[in-house]
Amino acid sequence: MQALSVEQYARLQRLAHCYQHRHARTIKASSKRNPHLSVDALCFQPLAEAHGEKSALIGALLTPLALSLAIVPPEGETMPVEGERCVVNLPGGRYPFWAERLDEREWLWRCPLLDDLRDLDTLQEANRLAQQLLERVMTPSVDNSHDEKPFAR
Repeated sequence: MQALSVEQYARLQRLAHCYQHRHARTIKASSKRNPHLSVDALCFQPLAEAHGEKSALIGALLTPLALSLAIVPPEGETMPVEGERCVVNLPGGRYPFWAERLDEREWLWRCPLLDDLRDLDTLQEANRLAQQLLERVMTPSVDNSHDEKPFAR
């Protein structure tokens, strides 16, 4: 797995902060909130793109409410309409993502996978779960076709 740059880590930290700010009221008011968890961008790695373009990053978005796959587009990419759907072909299968605006400049593609994390007792458990999730998603499945483009809107 390729190490991320300092700039990429800073952007992921900024995205997590923007997500926390945008959803703070919903998170605080939810009966499903896990008080042991915070918003964090975990296990991100470059997502292979064709034609040598700047790579998007894929990883896990952890919140006190849910664990999602997230794709962070290259900086400067224009956001589609909020809520627009795209299906992404990953080595472990096809996943539906929705565009989500975080602030005036930042956005990401998000695919919710687990919507109740109350059983997790520590942040370390959440980190392990995120690692297992990314391993499963990024490991080729037997039926997966490698001829398809990664993004199909």
